[in-house]
Amino acid sequence: MIRPLAIFCTVLVLMLGSTEGWSADFQTGLNAYKIGNYATALREFRPLGEQGDAFSQFNLGVMYDNGLGVTENNEEAVKWYKLSAEQGNARAQNNLGVMYDHGEGVPEDDREAVKWHTLAAKQGIARAQFNLAVMYDNGWGVPKDDKKAVKWYKLAAEQGIANAEYNLALMYENGWGVPKDDKTAVKWYKLASEQGIANAQYNLAVMYENGWGVPKDDKKAVKWYKLVAEKGNATAQFNLGVMYRKGWGVPKDDKEAVKWYKLAADQGNAPAQFNLGVMYDKGEGLPEDDQEAVNWYRRAAEQGLVDAQLNLGLMYDNGLGVAGNDKEAVKWYLLAAKQGDADAQYNLGVMYRKGYGVSKDDMSRLYHAAVKWFRRAAEQGHADAQFNLGLVYDNGLGVPEDNKEAAKWYRRAAELGDADAQSNLGFMYAKGEGVLQNYVLAHMWSDIASSNGSQTASQNKNIIEKKMSASQIEGAQKLARDCMEKSFKGC
Repeated sequence: MIRPLAIFCTVLVLMLGSTEGWSADFQTGLNAYKIGNYATALREFRPLGEQGDAFSQFNLGVMYDNGLGVTENNEEAVKWYKLSAEQGNARAQNNLGVMYDHGEGVPEDDREAVKWHTLAAKQGIARAQFNLAVMYDNGWGVPKDDKKAVKWYKLAAEQGIANAEYNLALMYENGWGVPKDDKTAVKWYKLASEQGIANAQYNLAVMYENGWGVPKDDKKAVKWYKLVAEKGNATAQFNLGVMYRKGWGVPKDDKEAVKWYKLAADQGNAPAQFNLGVMYDKGEGLPEDDQEAVNWYRRAAEQGLVDAQLNLGLMYDNGLGVAGNDKEAVKWYLLAAKQGDADAQYNLGVMYRKGYGVSKDDMSRLYHAAVKWFRRAAEQGHADAQFNLGLVYDNGLGVPEDNKEAAKWYRRAAELGDADAQSNLGFMYAKGEGVLQNYVLAHMWSDIASSNGSQTASQNKNIIEKKMSASQIEGAQKLARDCMEKSFKGC
């Protein structure tokens, strides 16, 4: 599942000061402000501010900051915030820090922002504590310091600042500034989630889905995914689609899966586009439609999603939803193969070996290319690629003929259950090519391949038996049974 990035932001706090101990003029101004009579509020606050009243200065800053009763003017806002801040008004100090942070009314200056946020934070202003944490978290105006970021996030979180709760959870989940602690991360994600922070809700769903810091609970994961998905979060919509597709936490419902995949896909979510393509491809949750499958595979493939590139190559290769086009198939296989997809590497090897969708001017070059891609897939454990690599060494196609290498790759494919590889390996034991001649092992592998449906192996086994004693045949049959019980490993 996909995790959203942490979103760190400063928050401009706009609040009016306490009236306790202040004049009737201040009270008059405050009452006027509360009912939206900003002209009267301004008339009462301005003289008080000019006389040095810190709260009136702060409130004047708020009014200029927001264009309340006056034309919005950041320079004037800064002027009044600074006058109030220099008298120790904590809210003015925080807001002044924000102005410096954003470069509003003053040149942007992170160091000045830190200075004022610090003064306000030390006075217990929660938003200032959060903003200061953000500065330490990102190394803005101060050296990056995760420990100090945690300290200030925690103080703000303990005062109920939702973004601080979310960011603190991230710090605990990732072990930034504190020992990694999923349980504590869940605690803070829950608190932020209950305040409606979408990213926290998403991450909480992930925690429940995976059982990180909390008992695994798919139903609760679905609950939180749905809340975020309904807000339009594409990754949550995709993950919710997966839950319905798999029947995790909800009854399996392909139509619901399609619904959520479509919402995410329309927002450009590549995994959702791919999964929607698969649903159209297989006719699950909606009518089978190869053209629509191609449409969605293409959208995801163009974003670099390797599975979509592979499937789009297959659609062109087989002429499903589009006219068959070997060159387009090669194009998409190549993109997926370069990203390390073993199936794409194998398919690309086949295209080169057969000369499909590529220039046939130099067959030697094509065989070399085929060997290259077969090898890459084979080294990832792709049985068909291992068998084909055995074939090219067996026949000297693109590489010098080498029976030992052929036997090596046949064996790897045989141990993965490939019947053709098992048959060819049996044949090599019978002939003593690439391996020491051994009729018992030749019979064993031929017997196994025959059981897997190889007619050639069945014929070879009958020929080999003519050169074996009854006890040798019985021993070979036992080896075959033992080998199949071990799933062909170590035979």
